[in-house]
Amino acid sequence: MNKPLRRIALFCGLLVLALLIRDNWLQYVKADELRTDTDNRRVAIERYATPRGDIIVGGKAITGHKETTTGDFKYKRTYKDGAMWAPVTGFVSQAYGANQLESIEDGILTGNDDRLFFRNTLDMITGKAKEGGNVVTTLNAAAQKAAYEGLAKRGKGAVVALEPSTGKILALASYPSYDPGTIAGGGDSDAEAWKKLDKKNNPDDPMLNRALREVYPPGSTFKVVTAAAALQNGLYSSADERTKSPLPWVMPGTTTQLKNEGNIPCENATLRVALQWSCNTVFGKAGYDLGNDKMLDEAKKFGFTEEQFTPVRSSASVFSDDMNDSQVALSSIGQYNTAATPLQMAMVASAVANDGKLMKPYMVDELQAPNLDTIAKNDPAELSQPLSPENAQVLQSMMETVVEKGTGTTAQIGNGVTVGGKTGTAQHGENNSKNPYAWFISYAKLADGSKPVAVAVVVEDESAVRENISGSGLAAPIAKSVMEAVINSKK
Repeated sequence: MNKPLRRIALFCGLLVLALLIRDNWLQYVKADELRTDTDNRRVAIERYATPRGDIIVGGKAITGHKETTTGDFKYKRTYKDGAMWAPVTGFVSQAYGANQLESIEDGILTGNDDRLFFRNTLDMITGKAKEGGNVVTTLNAAAQKAAYEGLAKRGKGAVVALEPSTGKILALASYPSYDPGTIAGGGDSDAEAWKKLDKKNNPDDPMLNRALREVYPPGSTFKVVTAAAALQNGLYSSADERTKSPLPWVMPGTTTQLKNEGNIPCENATLRVALQWSCNTVFGKAGYDLGNDKMLDEAKKFGFTEEQFTPVRSSASVFSDDMNDSQVALSSIGQYNTAATPLQMAMVASAVANDGKLMKPYMVDELQAPNLDTIAKNDPAELSQPLSPENAQVLQSMMETVVEKGTGTTAQIGNGVTVGGKTGTAQHGENNSKNPYAWFISYAKLADGSKPVAVAVVVEDESAVRENISGSGLAAPIAKSVMEAVINSKK
């Protein structure tokens, strides 16, 4: 072979070698990345080629599927009472992707999770069509309905209900909401619905999960945390010890008096009376006496400053460090920089109810294979111990006084059920110009001593007359209905 031919042959050989290397690189090294690439149309087609598994509440599916009549996607998602359950399910859309449980547990729901590998292999051998698995939640349908309908009567807001002994989320409602089914497809109507849900076009922001992602000033409900810090750090040893709280009380480093709401008995009041009537001076001074470090430490034990994963992510609640004395006082009554999600404040009530032990909140009980076999199960887990059992019981007695004969009487249930609670009215807006938020946190105790539910409610009623806004008037009745729903569902 002459020299030019050898060069051509060598060059062709190198090209073949490069082709083989490239082919193997794509098929073996990059295979998984290409297979799951969102820009790979085949991935999306495969995702919607089989029925999606369901999200389950109380043994019943709150999701479904139906065949489409156009396009190359065979199935699309459907929802039952979609707006009520949207803060739990999120959405899955042929055009806009997925979020919340629909995204986090997508592998199970589509049947593509590695834990279903052997079952999928067996189905392939037997010729059976692939199916998605199910996500079984901890939610209580009656409690969710009570929460959602209660909010719908008031306007914007959120409700979270927990089972104190386990951390199971029983209700997770946000209002206004949206129906995920309206954006599940990829057609013109879905595009129009998506456009209407955009915050730029809809200032009510119905896709915002207010229960997990919005942080509000908690107002006087935060006084429960301050009371816990006072008891845990020995500032006061009992609910009925008189506090060193003069009236008026001028915040340190200022000439500003911290005001109380109305003519209430706050001068040197006991912790019980101070919580009963929501004395700003008592709890503001208690926070100042404890100092920033001790208040921050107690807030952290309740879950502040950390994101929570339920598994849907919840925003971190805020209690600041490096504050001056007057800022600590204001923060200790739930104002200044203090901000909390409704989940966070439900965690506060839950920890008190559970004798001081805070359980990790979660909303997925188990994951099921298509044949309903359990492939993963969540067990309750302790998150922290903000209070000793003794101090928790002291704080329970204080919260029960609030509902028995204080600011929270509208949450009374009766029939052998004792309710502990705390109202809150949180100022917001520049110079407190906007209507305040109405808060209520609570728990219910049955005659046998068990505490099946703790609740947090926040209401943003922008249409209400400012003077009529209170935690007792707007939020407590919703909490009561949610607690009753949980109690009745256990009978």
